[in-house]
Amino acid sequence: MCALRFNVEGRAWSRRRILQLGGAAIAWPLLGPAASALARRNVSGGDYPFTLGVASGDPSPDGFVIWTRLAPKPLEGGGMPSENVEVRWQVADDDKFTKIVAEGKATATPELAHAVHVEVPGLEPNRWYFYRFEGAKELSPIGRARTAPKADEQPERLRFAFASCQHYESGLFTAYKHMAEEDLDLVAHLGDYIYEYPGKENQVRKHVGPLLDLLVDYRNRHAQYKTDEHLQAMHAKCPWIVTWDDHEFANNCAGLISEKPEETTAMYTRRRVNAYRAYYEHMPLRARQVPQGPSMRLYRNVSFGKLAEFAVLDTRQYRTDQPCGDGNKPPCYEALSKRGTLLGKTQEEWLYKTLDRSEAKWNVLTQQVMMGRVDRTVGEVKAYSMDQWPGYEANRLRVLEYFAENPEQNNVVITGDIHTNYVNDLQVDSADEKSPVVATEFVGTSISSGGDGVEKRNDTDEMLKENPFVKWFNAERGYVSCELTPKQWSSFYRTVPFVTKPGAPLVTRKAFVVEAGKPGAEEI
Repeated sequence: MCALRFNVEGRAWSRRRILQLGGAAIAWPLLGPAASALARRNVSGGDYPFTLGVASGDPSPDGFVIWTRLAPKPLEGGGMPSENVEVRWQVADDDKFTKIVAEGKATATPELAHAVHVEVPGLEPNRWYFYRFEGAKELSPIGRARTAPKADEQPERLRFAFASCQHYESGLFTAYKHMAEEDLDLVAHLGDYIYEYPGKENQVRKHVGPLLDLLVDYRNRHAQYKTDEHLQAMHAKCPWIVTWDDHEFANNCAGLISEKPEETTAMYTRRRVNAYRAYYEHMPLRARQVPQGPSMRLYRNVSFGKLAEFAVLDTRQYRTDQPCGDGNKPPCYEALSKRGTLLGKTQEEWLYKTLDRSEAKWNVLTQQVMMGRVDRTVGEVKAYSMDQWPGYEANRLRVLEYFAENPEQNNVVITGDIHTNYVNDLQVDSADEKSPVVATEFVGTSISSGGDGVEKRNDTDEMLKENPFVKWFNAERGYVSCELTPKQWSSFYRTVPFVTKPGAPLVTRKAFVVEAGKPGAEEI
């Protein structure tokens, strides 16, 4: 299979096609013969190293992170020599690279799987740029990234999408093809970027490798996902803000507690070291996110001037064990205990301080698991997910009470994980329909996890009746596209009717708005 390159519109070009066009389609000069010779010396001829594409992330007013990884044999450990390789990078005003505004060299090391993370400095705020890499006498795809507005600037608009749960085996990433056709400033990925399960037969696509354990296993799995053409194109289109959920490491992981009784703490910790390292290697993250053994500080804030502040959370690394044996359970002592925490003390305090300092019109809790206390069973017996915020009720109520005390912050929660769409009006007392709404939660479905979805399930009407704060529910696949202005937040639920075969059309199934100063979602 030939490697693919993408132009700025996201169309795929084979290397053969580029040669047929004489390189005119992308018009790339080499960045320097001396650097090329050095980088090339131990890479065999004909092996294209940029098979995983490029990506950018975490924009600031003066720059952003750009990423790539040299991997001529992406599913075989990468296929690079066990030595450092020099890579050149450039950032330009235009996709022809006629005006270079920043450039430099980076070292791709075997210790980090020959991944490159460059924190580009010195750029102008609130504008688009183009970037590319060169290594081994080869040129990467072109990526497009933008800087954030200045801290005191009030932009007129921000358009971003959020997505989660892209199980490679369950279906195609057609939703990203449609997402790439939107004019977006950012993408927020809310976790389950990969799945750790071993390859199975009779799937839409098959995972390479066993149940993830060793570092090379995690690297190969990330690489396999990154070879998807639609995912690559979307990464090249705009910056991403990423956080993980459980499947980047292990299903239903909770702190240092495995869901598998036979797995010792030592085994679990070793696996977490490998998972965290591979995650960093494959994401456009800053140096402050470099993992330290089994720890990696992923919670952080990303600002978009005075319009939006993204408080990016990690609801896996610091939580206590799921109470009551996990699963969907009636309220129990453990779930209500003040000892239970989803965020951990340090991260929770950081969240409140971040929101206190924020001057943004919209504050966006960018996180993984559903905050709304949804009764997950039909009938008189109530049951709540012990893996989500309701399993940590004291922690959930503290956050909601904080929202109630700070209505001027316009807090909105965006959520993944659950493979279904929800729109939730968040209340401190959700059992009382007249309780004031303190924030809105938009829950996005999966990109492909769960296979083909359905517009309406058999239990939908009863679930909505038993949970009046749920304004809408849907079980298709897709993503959520959001448009923010100083006066209004709009969320558009984009769905695809199938993922088990190519060619799925895009449907905007529902749209909701939240008015600044008035929490709660209204359908439009």
